[in-house]
Amino acid sequence: METDRFLEAGADDEVVSERDLSRLRWRCRRGLLENDLFIERFFQRYERHLTYAQARGLYALMALADNDLLDLLLARREPGSEWVGRGAEAVRLVLAQLREPPSPTLA
Repeated sequence: METDRFLEAGADDEVVSERDLSRLRWRCRRGLLENDLFIERFFQRYERHLTYAQARGLYALMALADNDLLDLLLARREPGSEWVGRGAEAVRLVLAQLREPPSPTLA
């Protein structure tokens, strides 16, 4: 699993810096609106307390093609053997967080 150098600086449990968060958000821009909706909801929920472990997991998911990412987000398939090593747990955690249903809104 490859990441940009900016994500290598932080310890797993350290909160992502503003600058690194901005770079991560830029990297997370997608071509499919459906993916963008999942990702934006993730950032709304977690960006204030996003750790470098979560950032690395999210970054790894962004290496997927849009349709492959959407299949994971919609639970049409599960992460396979391509997610091994140190970052596999972070990928699975972030994927679970991305899959969380929207919060009910008050009318």
